[in-house]
Amino acid sequence: MFKVGDLAVYPAQGVGVIEAIENREVGGKKQLFYIMKIMGNGMKIMIPMNSAKSVGLREVIMETEIPKVYAILRKKDVTIDKQTWNKRYREYLEKIKTGSVFEIARVLRDLFILKSDKNLSFGERKMMDTAKNLLIKEISVASNAEETKIEEDLRVIFTIQ
Repeated sequence: MFKVGDLAVYPAQGVGVIEAIENREVGGKKQLFYIMKIMGNGMKIMIPMNSAKSVGLREVIMETEIPKVYAILRKKDVTIDKQTWNKRYREYLEKIKTGSVFEIARVLRDLFILKSDKNLSFGERKMMDTAKNLLIKEISVASNAEETKIEEDLRVIFTIQ
């Protein structure tokens, strides 16, 4: 699926580069692993090649898909569920864990809309930052643009300070 040097997205961690493909013994069984370094924080992740797809490892979105992400972010006529913050938090966390850039965009949009209505919990604020950072990194890589430019695009969409 991927080769050394390829960029890929790991759910909830973001964009990384496949640094190596190594044969390792885990639990007495030899298997091939992708060794991936996350660009945002330098963390290294070992992903078994035979389960890479099932854990959600995927290619970076195509540049042609970015307008769809921005359209999700701009959509303001959405109904935000008025459930308790911790139930909403769990629901948003599940969306982020899917690794889908579109689900992450929905989480960011929903939290931003919610923020205009009421104060977000600490966890929700942290999740909002995580969603924003994941989007900035992937859109930046997909469009070959500086992260500061993407951050400015989001600021324009949301008027984020």
